[in-house]
Amino acid sequence: MRLDPNEDDDVSLFDAEEDSATRKNKIKHPLASFFHLFFRVSAILVYLLCGLIGGSFIACMVTIILLLSCDFWTVKNITGRLMVGLRWWNQVDDDGKSHWVFESRKASGTQSSASRSSNAESRIFWLGLIICPVIWVIFAFSTLISFKIKWLAVVIMGVVLQGANLYGYVRCKVGARTNLKSMATNYFGRQFLKQAFTKQEES
Repeated sequence: MRLDPNEDDDVSLFDAEEDSATRKNKIKHPLASFFHLFFRVSAILVYLLCGLIGGSFIACMVTIILLLSCDFWTVKNITGRLMVGLRWWNQVDDDGKSHWVFESRKASGTQSSASRSSNAESRIFWLGLIICPVIWVIFAFSTLISFKIKWLAVVIMGVVLQGANLYGYVRCKVGARTNLKSMATNYFGRQFLKQAFTKQEES
């Protein structure tokens, strides 16, 4: 039995589109995605369990700090580069001056599919990067309100380490500080002009 060649082309095109969508939503680095969330979620869970169940404060503090340190190193050096193509670091030049470097992987048509970030990985990366520091900020306020001063150093460590990664990757994503200022200026300028034109139209 002979098949219609047009029918073959239609099926092939449909399969190609489906495969492309599947690859876009597929987690290409499952191990990196796992450890991107493992250390930071574990630190939050240990903090909550130590507060509810109790136990040795020193043991809880050391465990949380170790988890936060492992998370900081993993997110800064591994998961950001693999999952979203971003990285940042500090380097010292010949004059002894410290410089912060923020890089992002440029998207190109010739870029291999293996090096491209998937939508699923990008969502996992940014959700974990943003939500966890917010949780530590909430912990900081609750610690101050409940007068649990002994936990304040641990909570501040969580805010600083996870906030530093968040700040670094936002800088990688949107550009340098001058770009941040120009973006804010342009945004408020557009809002001002929009309101001005709206008032003119109403009058």
